[in-house]
Amino acid sequence: MKNIKYWLLLFGSVMGFAGKSVAQNPLIRDQFTADPSARVFGDRVYVYPSHDIKATPGHGRPGWFCMEDYHVFSSANLTDWTDHGMIISQTTVPWAEPTSYSMWAPDCIFRNGKYYMYFPTIAKGSENGHGFTIGVATADKPYGPFTPQQEPIKGVHGIDPNVFIDKDGQAYLYWAQGNLYAAKLKENMLELASEPVTLTEMPAKGLKEGPYLFERKGVYYLTYPHVADKIERLEYAISNNPMGPFKFAGVLMDESASGCWTNHQSIIQFKNQWYLFYHNDDLSPNFDKNRSIRCDSLFFNTDGTIKKVIPTLRGVGITKASEKIQIDRYSDKDSTVKITFLDTAKRFDGWKTTFTNTGSWIRYNRVDFSGKKLKELQIMANAASRANIEVRLGSVNGRLLASANITKGSDWQLIQSSLASLPPKTADLVIILKSGTGVNIDWISFK
Repeated sequence: MKNIKYWLLLFGSVMGFAGKSVAQNPLIRDQFTADPSARVFGDRVYVYPSHDIKATPGHGRPGWFCMEDYHVFSSANLTDWTDHGMIISQTTVPWAEPTSYSMWAPDCIFRNGKYYMYFPTIAKGSENGHGFTIGVATADKPYGPFTPQQEPIKGVHGIDPNVFIDKDGQAYLYWAQGNLYAAKLKENMLELASEPVTLTEMPAKGLKEGPYLFERKGVYYLTYPHVADKIERLEYAISNNPMGPFKFAGVLMDESASGCWTNHQSIIQFKNQWYLFYHNDDLSPNFDKNRSIRCDSLFFNTDGTIKKVIPTLRGVGITKASEKIQIDRYSDKDSTVKITFLDTAKRFDGWKTTFTNTGSWIRYNRVDFSGKKLKELQIMANAASRANIEVRLGSVNGRLLASANITKGSDWQLIQSSLASLPPKTADLVIILKSGTGVNIDWISFK
């Protein structure tokens, strides 16, 4: 799964244009991202994540979270993502300790013609290097340029800010510091309008952080990560008031199957569908302080409770047939299909799909064939033996779309084959190994 290299993105930022990538889960594959705060501004979704990097001698604490700046990403379809580049750095915030590498989970909201970005970090002069507080940066556009305020918000100490504006115009700030806290904001969005209150109605045992509040049909949903056992799961509580009291309502997402210690969420409605943004350790499975953001659809029960979200690799959005379809981000597969990194030394290159035995199959849903008359299947593959791959519509026994032969060899080869039938406008694809063993596929595409 090959991506635009990071230096190209940096060059694009310097030269005044933004880097682009096509993604499923994880959404961003050329850098580490975590703690996604998703917002709908106009006809696009903007995601404000934290930016994990690896600590090096003199730059951050080895073996711990290390974050020095923020990027913002946007998409009109949740598939094609634009990196608008760095928007805030620890060295550009007047009150922040410029060597703390503690630019943790942010949020952003629009009000009165301006965008307000809230972020936590360690302030200059903090005792023993501790003492998170929360600041604000403002911009005229959702991607900046952002100008940090000279001082942090008075009376706020903690991490993971979240801002909510109610239908009556009142704004609220939520944050974490062992417990979860809430306060009203003044109209200027820069000062507290009330004393902070502790939200104590959630389970008492275990770390709670990362509050994110949204409203639906008059119900206020407070979501948050909680360590009920050893690692975080996502939970939520409900209320008829944005300041509570809140009543615990259930688990939103179970603990990560990979063992990633943290999770962090935001929830939005976009084009009549609700989505959960969160993170996992996809690109760094051996070090869960370098994380990657994800997105999956979210649904409600008829009584307003949230259906538990099951993490997927396929994620959301429709993939264009003419793009490189990364089938390792599958919708379903049989047990003989394996997903591994293309190169464990260069994990940003992505993954490959290995069809172990004859009959192995994988399914990739929601491929868009509209707009162009496509005549040819392309496969980037190699094989341990001569093999034949079929692409069918909908199921293993569905209508044959294309068939391709792969010659034996360890080098990657581009296989081209004419389509056997015309596809519908949108299709679910099933890729099957009809003969041979040990076939690796990087991507498929249609031309």
